[in-house]
Amino acid sequence: MSPRNRRPSSKLNEAAHLADQLQAAGFTKRDIARIIDRDASLVSQFYTRHKGAAFVPALTRVLSAVQTAGITDTSELAAIAAPHITRRTTTSGTRARVRTKAVLITPTGTGTGRVGAQAIASGSTRLRTLIAEAARRGLRLAFTVRVPRTGYVLPSGSRTDSPGIRRDVVQRSDHTEERSYGSSATGGFDAREFARRTDDAGGDVTAAVHQWLVETGRIDPDARILHLEIRTWRPR
Repeated sequence: MSPRNRRPSSKLNEAAHLADQLQAAGFTKRDIARIIDRDASLVSQFYTRHKGAAFVPALTRVLSAVQTAGITDTSELAAIAAPHITRRTTTSGTRARVRTKAVLITPTGTGTGRVGAQAIASGSTRLRTLIAEAARRGLRLAFTVRVPRTGYVLPSGSRTDSPGIRRDVVQRSDHTEERSYGSSATGGFDAREFARRTDDAGGDVTAAVHQWLVETGRIDPDARILHLEIRTWRPR
């Protein structure tokens, strides 16, 4: 980064200072986001919008745990941070509302969530709530991924890859393909399975889906997911 573009450290707020120190200790913004149970975009806003005041107590204790106790496991650090994260209050003293994407699942169980490249890079965390709610309701689940054509193991249109899906493959001019897995016709997947996989991946939906695709021999381990869509419905 050139000196012209570097933000003077004196202009950083306390949350950004703490985030800088954690990054110097080897953590990424994505790690920090997991520790405070928020999206990685919020950590970026510590720098761009001077947000993060509510997380200073938690980040202070996390940094202390890293520096004095040598703790590096994000799950342990998240447990340390959790009791010290409080909701903002309004001028009247009431809890401020937190703007989040609503989980739109209809009474019939129908719900859809899509993420693009930026959200995928940070673990598609906004889809985790959709999957968790679908699991709580006992819904079925299907998903569509876009991957570079060379990343797929099975040939385009293979019935072994995604049998019974009407929109088997969508080929794009940028040398990528969209393939769908699961549908109401084939029964789809138990949302609880993917909720468990997501939990096992530390809340990273992208990693959970990628692991399933690799385990089932559908993509190469180094293939990159470029687009992800999750769909839910209630089983008959």
